[in-house]
Amino acid sequence: MISSFICRAILLGVPLLYGSTGEIVTEKSGHLNLGIPGIMYVGAVGGVVGAFLYENACGNDIANMSPLLAVLIPFICSLLGSMLMGLIYSFLTVTLRANQNVTGLALTTFGIGLGNFFGGSLIKLTDSDLPNVVLTKTSGFFSQKLPFADDLGWFGEIFLSHDFLTYLSVVIALIVAFVLNRTRVGLNLRSVGENPATADAAGINVTRYKYVATCIGSAIAGLGGLQYVMVYATGVWSNNAFGDRGWMAIALVIFALWKPSLAIFGSFLFGALCNANNYIQGLGTETQELFKMLPYVVTIIVLIITSMRKKREYQPPESLGLPYFREER
Repeated sequence: MISSFICRAILLGVPLLYGSTGEIVTEKSGHLNLGIPGIMYVGAVGGVVGAFLYENACGNDIANMSPLLAVLIPFICSLLGSMLMGLIYSFLTVTLRANQNVTGLALTTFGIGLGNFFGGSLIKLTDSDLPNVVLTKTSGFFSQKLPFADDLGWFGEIFLSHDFLTYLSVVIALIVAFVLNRTRVGLNLRSVGENPATADAAGINVTRYKYVATCIGSAIAGLGGLQYVMVYATGVWSNNAFGDRGWMAIALVIFALWKPSLAIFGSFLFGALCNANNYIQGLGTETQELFKMLPYVVTIIVLIITSMRKKREYQPPESLGLPYFREER
């Protein structure tokens, strides 16, 4: 029971890890992107569209499907869709200097509407009696686990029985942590987020760093949507079924203190908190809803504690959410 609980917590936490890692990259450039929920939604539907087209091109026969293409096509579609959303956000907030909070919220609304439009269109094409698109063949390729995991008992079940997107999320978080803390690119990016005027005076191209960081962060976040649909939902797409995972990913950024390595632990903790109500018997509906609040409650507690301690390393980038006007330098 304990091993199944941990596996379920990891499964629930992986989309949050992708979303929070992508948002950390964006926020390190000084941009608060509240459009992450919409970006993850577009990343999910992008993968669904790619998988749907490929399955239909193969005649819905798994024997005609290449495992590599079945994974690669939805993966690339997800990256392109979410990166395009990041590019739109960058153009509005960096080039046009629009308000970041309003732009992010508008992007969330736009992304969910766009996802529902394409998802609804695919549902009509399938002529299904149910309001969803079923891509179990593609999901099977995404959900493949290591063949020897079952032979290693609880260790194999907890650490080796997951899909490749789960392991990729941890690898990406560790790479981001290394780049931010150990490379010149990371130093320049953090400089842009802390004081863009000083970074600009030092010869750093502020606009380029903001654009690249936002687009890469959006692409990473979009993979969280892809993992949710293809692994957690076993390839079943339903409009508005994504829930509040995008907002939880933003909350996780605060919990992780803008550190990708800490976000790995935080994402699995959030997954455990979201899953706790399913393992406690005798709870009423009201109590179960209270359990769903736990990740946000924990985030608020961490925010209060870090604010009281007032340590600089626990705070967000100094220029987070503020537009940069080079003329005022």
